[in-house]
Amino acid sequence: MVKETTFYDCLGVPATATEAQLKTAYKKGALKYHPDKNADNPEAAEKFKELSHAYETLSDPQKRQIYDQYGEEGLEGGAGGPGMNAEDIFSQFFGGGGGGFGGMFGGGMRDTGPKKARTIHHVHKVNLEDIYRGKVSKLALQKSVICSGCDGRGGKEGAVKECSGCNGSGMKTMMRQMGPMIQRFQTVCPDCNGEGEIIRDKDRCKKCNGKKTIVERKVLHVHVDKGVRDGHKIEFRGEGDQMPGVLPGDVVFEIEQKPHPRFQRKGDDLFFQAKIDLLTALGGGAVHVEHLDDRWLTVNIAPGEVITPDAIKVIPGQGMPSFRHHDHGNLYIKFEVEFPKKDQLQNLELLEKVLPPRMEQTQPPADAMVEDFELHDIDGSEPSQARAHGAAGGMDEDDDDVPPGAERVQCASQ
Repeated sequence: MVKETTFYDCLGVPATATEAQLKTAYKKGALKYHPDKNADNPEAAEKFKELSHAYETLSDPQKRQIYDQYGEEGLEGGAGGPGMNAEDIFSQFFGGGGGGFGGMFGGGMRDTGPKKARTIHHVHKVNLEDIYRGKVSKLALQKSVICSGCDGRGGKEGAVKECSGCNGSGMKTMMRQMGPMIQRFQTVCPDCNGEGEIIRDKDRCKKCNGKKTIVERKVLHVHVDKGVRDGHKIEFRGEGDQMPGVLPGDVVFEIEQKPHPRFQRKGDDLFFQAKIDLLTALGGGAVHVEHLDDRWLTVNIAPGEVITPDAIKVIPGQGMPSFRHHDHGNLYIKFEVEFPKKDQLQNLELLEKVLPPRMEQTQPPADAMVEDFELHDIDGSEPSQARAHGAAGGMDEDDDDVPPGAERVQCASQ
Protein backbone atom coordinates (compact mmCIF):
# COMPACT_ATOMS: atom_id res chain seq x y z
CA MET A 1 0.00 0.00 0.00
CA VAL A 2 1.17 3.53 -0.80
CA LYS A 3 0.12 6.66 1.08
CA GLU A 4 -0.83 8.60 -2.06
CA THR A 5 -0.75 8.00 -5.83
CA THR A 6 -0.62 11.56 -7.22
CA PHE A 7 2.76 11.09 -8.96
CA TYR A 8 1.73 7.69 -10.36
CA ASP A 9 -1.56 9.14 -11.64
CA CYS A 10 0.33 12.02 -13.27
CA LEU A 11 2.44 9.54 -15.27
CA GLY A 12 -0.54 7.26 -15.89
CA VAL A 13 1.05 4.17 -14.35
CA PRO A 14 0.08 1.92 -11.41
CA ALA A 15 1.89 2.13 -8.07
CA THR A 16 3.57 -1.19 -8.94
CA ALA A 17 5.13 0.20 -12.15
CA THR A 18 8.64 -0.95 -13.02
CA GLU A 19 11.51 1.38 -13.83
CA ALA A 20 11.05 0.72 -17.55
CA GLN A 21 7.33 1.52 -17.35
CA LEU A 22 8.10 4.81 -15.58
CA LYS A 23 10.58 5.81 -18.29
CA THR A 24 8.22 4.91 -21.11
CA ALA A 25 5.33 6.82 -19.52
CA TYR A 26 7.48 9.89 -18.93
CA LYS A 27 8.86 9.99 -22.46
CA LYS A 28 5.44 9.69 -24.05
CA GLY A 29 4.01 12.40 -21.81
CA ALA A 30 7.03 14.71 -22.18
CA LEU A 31 6.85 14.56 -25.96
CA LYS A 32 3.12 15.25 -25.89
CA TYR A 33 3.16 18.17 -23.47
CA HIS A 34 6.54 19.82 -24.17
CA PRO A 35 6.16 23.67 -24.24
CA ASP A 36 7.86 23.94 -27.66
CA LYS A 37 5.12 21.78 -29.12
CA ASN A 38 2.33 23.57 -27.25
CA ALA A 39 3.32 27.23 -27.44
CA ASP A 40 -0.29 28.42 -27.18
CA ASN A 41 -1.28 26.10 -24.36
CA PRO A 42 -0.01 27.16 -20.90
CA GLU A 43 -1.72 24.17 -19.31
CA ALA A 44 0.50 21.83 -21.33
CA ALA A 45 3.63 23.57 -19.99
CA GLU A 46 2.40 23.06 -16.43
CA LYS A 47 1.62 19.41 -17.18
CA PHE A 48 5.15 19.01 -18.57
CA LYS A 49 6.63 20.28 -15.28
CA GLU A 50 4.39 17.96 -13.25
CA LEU A 51 5.44 14.96 -15.34
CA SER A 52 9.13 15.80 -14.89
CA HIS A 53 8.78 16.27 -11.12
CA ALA A 54 6.84 13.01 -10.76
CA TYR A 55 9.36 11.05 -12.83
CA GLU A 56 12.38 12.50 -11.00
CA THR A 57 10.91 11.38 -7.67
CA LEU A 58 9.74 7.91 -8.69
CA SER A 59 12.88 7.07 -10.71
CA ASP A 60 15.02 7.44 -7.57
CA PRO A 61 14.53 4.31 -5.40
CA GLN A 62 15.16 6.16 -2.16
CA LYS A 63 12.76 9.01 -2.99
CA ARG A 64 10.17 6.56 -4.24
CA GLN A 65 10.32 4.58 -1.00
CA ILE A 66 9.84 7.77 1.04
CA TYR A 67 6.99 8.91 -1.23
CA ASP A 68 5.22 5.53 -1.04
CA GLN A 69 5.44 5.49 2.75
CA TYR A 70 4.85 9.15 3.67
CA GLY A 71 3.56 10.89 0.55
CA GLU A 72 4.83 14.16 -0.87
CA GLU A 73 5.11 15.71 2.62
CA GLY A 74 7.73 13.11 3.54
CA LEU A 75 10.01 14.38 0.75
CA GLU A 76 10.30 17.89 2.21
CA GLY A 77 13.73 18.71 3.66
CA GLY A 78 15.29 15.30 2.86
CA ALA A 79 16.40 13.70 -0.37
CA GLY A 80 13.22 14.96 -2.02
CA GLY A 81 14.00 18.67 -2.21
CA PRO A 82 13.56 20.64 -5.43
CA GLY A 83 15.01 18.61 -8.30
CA MET A 84 16.44 19.16 -11.73
CA ASN A 85 14.92 21.60 -14.15
CA ALA A 86 12.24 19.93 -16.32
CA GLU A 87 14.21 20.76 -19.48
CA ASP A 88 17.34 19.15 -18.02
CA ILE A 89 15.48 15.89 -17.43
CA PHE A 90 14.06 16.06 -20.95
CA SER A 91 17.48 16.69 -22.49
CA GLN A 92 18.94 13.61 -20.76
CA PHE A 93 16.44 11.47 -22.66
CA PHE A 94 16.29 13.20 -26.02
CA GLY A 95 19.54 15.16 -26.31
CA GLY A 96 19.72 18.56 -28.02
CA GLY A 97 21.48 21.76 -27.04
CA GLY A 98 18.66 23.11 -24.88
CA GLY A 99 16.70 19.94 -24.15
CA GLY A 100 13.72 21.12 -26.20
CA PHE A 101 12.26 20.35 -29.63
CA GLY A 102 14.58 22.87 -31.27
CA GLY A 103 17.54 20.62 -30.43
CA MET A 104 15.70 17.50 -31.63
CA PHE A 105 14.53 18.81 -34.97
CA GLY A 106 17.23 21.35 -35.80
CA GLY A 107 15.32 24.40 -34.64
CA GLY A 108 18.48 26.03 -33.32
CA MET A 109 17.76 26.56 -29.61
CA ARG A 110 20.35 28.70 -27.89
CA ASP A 111 23.34 27.13 -26.18
CA THR A 112 22.79 27.05 -22.43
CA GLY A 113 26.37 26.17 -21.54
CA PRO A 114 27.57 23.13 -19.56
CA LYS A 115 24.81 21.10 -17.97
CA LYS A 116 24.66 21.06 -14.20
CA ALA A 117 23.08 18.63 -11.75
CA ARG A 118 20.22 19.81 -9.57
CA THR A 119 20.68 22.30 -6.75
CA ILE A 120 19.70 21.02 -3.31
CA HIS A 121 17.69 23.61 -1.32
CA HIS A 122 17.29 23.54 2.45
CA VAL A 123 15.71 25.95 4.94
CA HIS A 124 17.91 26.52 8.01
CA LYS A 125 15.88 27.79 10.96
CA VAL A 126 17.96 29.91 13.36
CA ASN A 127 16.96 31.60 16.62
CA LEU A 128 17.62 35.28 17.27
CA GLU A 129 20.33 34.58 19.86
CA ASP A 130 22.45 32.73 17.28
CA ILE A 131 22.00 35.53 14.74
CA TYR A 132 23.06 38.08 17.38
CA ARG A 133 26.22 36.18 18.35
CA GLY A 134 26.97 34.24 15.15
CA LYS A 135 27.11 30.46 14.93
CA VAL A 136 28.53 27.52 12.96
CA SER A 137 25.94 24.78 12.36
CA LYS A 138 26.74 21.24 11.28
CA LEU A 139 24.04 20.15 8.85
CA ALA A 140 23.80 16.70 7.25
CA LEU A 141 22.26 16.06 3.84
CA GLN A 142 21.93 13.22 1.37
CA LYS A 143 23.11 13.60 -2.18
CA SER A 144 23.86 11.51 -5.25
CA VAL A 145 27.54 10.90 -6.04
CA ILE A 146 29.27 9.14 -8.94
CA CYS A 147 29.49 5.43 -8.19
CA SER A 148 33.07 4.51 -7.35
CA GLY A 149 32.48 0.90 -8.31
CA CYS A 150 32.01 1.69 -11.99
CA ASP A 151 33.20 5.33 -12.21
CA GLY A 152 29.73 6.34 -13.34
CA ARG A 153 29.55 3.93 -16.30
CA GLY A 154 26.84 1.69 -14.87
CA GLY A 155 28.79 -1.51 -15.46
CA LYS A 156 32.20 -3.01 -16.05
CA GLU A 157 34.56 -1.52 -18.63
CA GLY A 158 33.14 -2.01 -22.10
CA ALA A 159 29.87 -3.48 -20.86
CA VAL A 160 27.76 -0.42 -21.64
CA LYS A 161 27.07 -0.11 -25.38
CA GLU A 162 25.38 2.65 -27.28
CA CYS A 163 22.03 1.48 -28.57
CA SER A 164 22.37 0.86 -32.31
CA GLY A 165 18.62 1.14 -32.83
CA CYS A 166 18.49 4.84 -31.90
CA ASN A 167 22.20 5.78 -32.01
CA GLY A 168 22.10 6.64 -28.32
CA SER A 169 19.28 9.20 -28.54
CA GLY A 170 16.63 7.02 -26.89
CA MET A 171 14.15 7.86 -29.68
CA LYS A 172 13.42 6.38 -33.07
CA THR A 173 11.83 7.97 -36.12
CA MET A 174 8.95 5.86 -37.38
CA MET A 175 6.78 6.11 -40.51
CA ARG A 176 3.11 5.32 -40.77
CA GLN A 177 0.82 5.15 -43.79
CA MET A 178 -2.11 7.53 -43.43
CA GLY A 179 -4.15 6.95 -46.58
CA PRO A 180 -2.25 8.56 -49.44
CA MET A 181 0.17 10.23 -47.02
CA ILE A 182 3.12 8.95 -45.01
CA GLN A 183 3.46 10.36 -41.51
CA ARG A 184 6.81 10.55 -39.72
CA PHE A 185 6.81 10.61 -35.90
CA GLN A 186 9.12 10.10 -32.95
CA THR A 187 8.68 7.24 -30.50
CA VAL A 188 10.60 5.74 -27.59
CA CYS A 189 13.24 3.30 -28.78
CA PRO A 190 11.97 -0.21 -27.92
CA ASP A 191 15.48 -1.69 -27.93
CA CYS A 192 16.79 0.35 -24.99
CA ASN A 193 13.49 1.68 -23.50
CA GLY A 194 14.69 5.21 -24.16
CA GLU A 195 17.97 4.94 -22.21
CA GLY A 196 20.17 5.20 -25.30
CA GLU A 197 22.38 2.47 -23.86
CA ILE A 198 22.34 -1.29 -23.79
CA ILE A 199 23.73 -3.20 -20.83
CA ARG A 200 23.11 -6.80 -19.89
CA ASP A 201 21.83 -7.46 -16.38
CA LYS A 202 24.82 -9.67 -15.53
CA ASP A 203 27.21 -6.86 -16.47
CA ARG A 204 25.53 -4.16 -14.33
CA CYS A 205 27.58 -2.64 -11.53
CA LYS A 206 26.76 -4.45 -8.28
CA LYS A 207 27.20 -1.30 -6.23
CA CYS A 208 24.79 1.00 -8.09
CA ASN A 209 22.84 -1.62 -10.08
CA GLY A 210 23.61 0.24 -13.28
CA LYS A 211 22.28 3.61 -12.09
CA LYS A 212 25.77 5.19 -12.22
CA THR A 213 25.25 7.07 -8.93
CA ILE A 214 24.73 6.15 -5.28
CA VAL A 215 23.35 8.12 -2.33
CA GLU A 216 25.85 9.45 0.22
CA ARG A 217 25.54 11.36 3.50
CA LYS A 218 27.46 14.64 3.68
CA VAL A 219 27.98 16.99 6.65
CA LEU A 220 28.47 20.69 5.87
CA HIS A 221 29.60 23.45 8.24
CA VAL A 222 27.19 26.35 7.74
CA HIS A 223 28.52 29.69 9.02
CA VAL A 224 25.66 31.89 10.26
CA ASP A 225 27.26 35.33 10.40
CA LYS A 226 26.26 37.97 12.95
CA GLY A 227 23.27 40.06 11.92
CA VAL A 228 22.34 37.89 8.94
CA ARG A 229 18.86 38.72 7.62
CA ASP A 230 15.86 36.46 7.20
CA GLY A 231 15.89 34.91 3.71
CA HIS A 232 19.68 35.20 3.28
CA LYS A 233 21.13 32.34 1.19
CA ILE A 234 24.38 30.51 1.93
CA GLU A 235 25.72 28.61 -1.09
CA PHE A 236 28.06 25.63 -1.29
CA ARG A 237 29.10 25.37 -4.93
CA GLY A 238 29.73 21.89 -6.25
CA GLU A 239 28.50 20.19 -3.05
CA GLY A 240 25.17 19.07 -4.55
CA ASP A 241 24.23 16.02 -6.61
CA GLN A 242 26.66 14.46 -9.05
CA MET A 243 25.71 12.89 -12.38
CA PRO A 244 27.84 11.47 -15.21
CA GLY A 245 28.64 14.00 -17.90
CA VAL A 246 27.39 17.09 -16.05
CA LEU A 247 28.82 19.52 -13.52
CA PRO A 248 28.10 18.83 -9.83
CA GLY A 249 25.12 20.74 -8.45
CA ASP A 250 25.13 23.26 -5.60
CA VAL A 251 23.67 23.26 -2.10
CA VAL A 252 21.80 26.35 -0.92
CA PHE A 253 20.74 26.98 2.69
CA GLU A 254 18.15 29.72 3.21
CA ILE A 255 18.13 31.37 6.64
CA GLU A 256 14.75 31.48 8.36
CA GLN A 257 14.65 33.49 11.59
CA LYS A 258 12.56 31.87 14.31
CA PRO A 259 10.02 34.00 16.22
CA HIS A 260 11.36 35.25 19.57
CA PRO A 261 9.41 35.34 22.84
CA ARG A 262 10.81 38.71 24.01
CA PHE A 263 12.05 40.72 21.04
CA GLN A 264 10.81 41.74 17.63
CA ARG A 265 13.39 42.53 14.98
CA LYS A 266 13.04 45.17 12.28
CA GLY A 267 16.24 45.47 10.27
CA ASP A 268 19.03 46.11 12.76
CA ASP A 269 16.69 47.41 15.49
CA LEU A 270 15.10 45.46 18.33
CA PHE A 271 11.74 46.16 19.92
CA PHE A 272 10.84 45.15 23.47
CA GLN A 273 7.54 45.63 25.30
CA ALA A 274 7.85 46.39 29.01
CA LYS A 275 4.94 46.32 31.44
CA ILE A 276 5.20 48.69 34.41
CA ASP A 277 2.80 49.72 37.17
CA LEU A 278 1.38 53.20 37.59
CA LEU A 279 3.63 53.98 40.55
CA THR A 280 6.75 53.27 38.47
CA ALA A 281 5.36 55.27 35.57
CA LEU A 282 4.86 58.31 37.83
CA GLY A 283 7.53 57.96 40.50
CA GLY A 284 10.35 56.19 38.69
CA GLY A 285 11.94 52.77 39.13
CA ALA A 286 13.83 50.19 37.09
CA VAL A 287 13.02 47.70 34.34
CA HIS A 288 15.29 44.69 33.76
CA VAL A 289 15.69 43.31 30.24
CA GLU A 290 17.40 40.00 29.44
CA HIS A 291 19.37 40.58 26.24
CA LEU A 292 20.29 38.07 23.52
CA ASP A 293 23.86 37.51 24.76
CA ASP A 294 22.94 36.57 28.38
CA ARG A 295 23.46 40.14 29.62
CA TRP A 296 20.80 41.86 31.71
CA LEU A 297 20.11 45.52 31.00
CA THR A 298 18.83 47.67 33.85
CA VAL A 299 16.72 50.48 32.44
CA ASN A 300 16.32 53.27 34.99
CA ILE A 301 13.26 55.52 35.00
CA ALA A 302 14.07 58.74 36.83
CA PRO A 303 11.54 60.03 39.41
CA GLY A 304 9.30 62.58 37.76
CA GLU A 305 10.05 61.28 34.25
CA VAL A 306 6.44 60.37 33.62
CA ILE A 307 5.97 57.35 31.35
CA THR A 308 2.66 57.57 29.55
CA PRO A 309 0.87 54.48 28.20
CA ASP A 310 2.40 53.26 24.88
CA ALA A 311 5.37 55.63 25.28
CA ILE A 312 8.44 54.48 23.31
CA LYS A 313 11.99 55.11 24.53
CA VAL A 314 15.30 54.15 22.90
CA ILE A 315 18.64 52.78 24.08
CA PRO A 316 21.13 53.55 21.29
CA GLY A 317 23.52 50.82 20.16
CA GLN A 318 21.80 47.90 21.90
CA GLY A 319 20.02 46.47 18.86
CA MET A 320 21.20 43.83 16.38
CA PRO A 321 24.67 43.84 14.83
CA SER A 322 24.53 44.83 11.16
CA PHE A 323 25.45 42.09 8.72
CA ARG A 324 29.22 42.05 8.01
CA HIS A 325 29.78 45.57 9.40
CA HIS A 326 28.69 44.62 12.95
CA ASP A 327 27.61 48.13 13.91
CA HIS A 328 24.65 47.84 16.24
CA GLY A 329 21.14 49.17 15.76
CA ASN A 330 18.97 50.52 18.57
CA LEU A 331 16.81 48.91 21.23
CA TYR A 332 13.34 50.45 21.40
CA ILE A 333 11.21 49.89 24.50
CA LYS A 334 7.47 50.38 24.39
CA PHE A 335 5.88 50.81 27.81
CA GLU A 336 2.56 49.34 28.82
CA VAL A 337 1.31 51.04 32.00
CA GLU A 338 -0.85 48.82 34.18
CA PHE A 339 -3.36 50.81 36.19
CA PRO A 340 -4.48 49.61 39.63
CA LYS A 341 -7.81 47.90 40.04
CA LYS A 342 -10.62 49.52 41.98
CA ASP A 343 -10.04 47.48 45.14
CA GLN A 344 -6.31 48.32 45.11
CA LEU A 345 -6.78 52.07 45.53
CA GLN A 346 -6.21 53.41 49.05
CA ASN A 347 -5.90 56.87 50.62
CA LEU A 348 -7.23 58.60 47.55
CA GLU A 349 -7.18 61.89 49.39
CA LEU A 350 -3.39 61.79 49.35
CA LEU A 351 -3.44 61.88 45.57
CA GLU A 352 -5.03 65.31 45.75
CA LYS A 353 -1.87 66.54 47.47
CA VAL A 354 0.79 64.94 45.25
CA LEU A 355 -0.83 65.11 41.80
CA PRO A 356 -1.56 68.24 39.76
CA PRO A 357 -5.02 69.72 40.33
CA ARG A 358 -7.94 68.22 38.45
CA MET A 359 -8.68 69.49 34.95
CA GLU A 360 -11.46 72.04 34.80
CA GLN A 361 -14.61 70.57 33.29
CA THR A 362 -17.36 72.46 31.54
CA GLN A 363 -19.99 73.17 34.16
CA PRO A 364 -23.73 73.26 33.40
CA PRO A 365 -25.57 76.58 33.85
CA ALA A 366 -27.12 77.19 37.25
CA ASP A 367 -30.66 76.86 35.91
CA ALA A 368 -29.97 73.72 33.79
CA MET A 369 -31.77 70.44 34.40
CA VAL A 370 -29.11 67.97 35.60
CA GLU A 371 -29.31 64.16 35.78
CA ASP A 372 -26.73 61.89 37.43
CA PHE A 373 -25.44 58.74 35.70
CA GLU A 374 -22.88 55.98 36.42
CA LEU A 375 -20.43 54.48 33.90
CA HIS A 376 -20.79 50.83 32.85
CA ASP A 377 -18.35 48.48 31.16
CA ILE A 378 -19.06 47.52 27.54
CA ASP A 379 -20.10 43.88 27.26
CA GLY A 380 -17.70 41.57 25.49
CA SER A 381 -19.89 40.78 22.49
CA GLU A 382 -18.42 41.57 19.08
CA PRO A 383 -21.25 43.90 17.95
CA SER A 384 -20.90 46.01 21.12
CA GLN A 385 -17.12 46.18 20.82
CA ALA A 386 -17.36 47.10 17.13
CA ARG A 387 -19.87 49.87 17.83
CA ALA A 388 -17.71 51.27 20.62
CA HIS A 389 -14.55 51.30 18.50
CA GLY A 390 -16.46 52.80 15.60
CA ALA A 391 -17.78 55.60 17.78
CA ALA A 392 -14.34 56.26 19.24
CA GLY A 393 -12.82 56.37 15.76
CA GLY A 394 -15.43 58.85 14.64
CA MET A 395 -14.42 61.17 17.47
CA ASP A 396 -10.99 61.57 15.90
CA GLU A 397 -12.40 63.10 12.74
CA ASP A 398 -13.14 66.80 12.77
CA ASP A 399 -16.41 66.68 10.83
CA ASP A 400 -18.37 69.20 12.96
CA ASP A 401 -18.39 71.89 10.28
CA VAL A 402 -18.94 69.63 7.28
CA PRO A 403 -22.57 69.20 6.22
CA PRO A 404 -23.79 65.61 5.69
CA GLY A 405 -22.99 64.37 2.20
CA ALA A 406 -20.49 67.18 1.52
CA GLU A 407 -16.90 66.40 0.48
CA ARG A 408 -13.88 67.77 2.27
CA VAL A 409 -11.77 70.21 0.27
CA GLN A 410 -8.04 70.02 0.82
CA CYS A 411 -5.49 72.64 -0.12
CA ALA A 412 -2.99 71.42 -2.67
CA SER A 413 0.64 72.53 -2.58
CA GLN A 414 1.60 74.75 -5.50
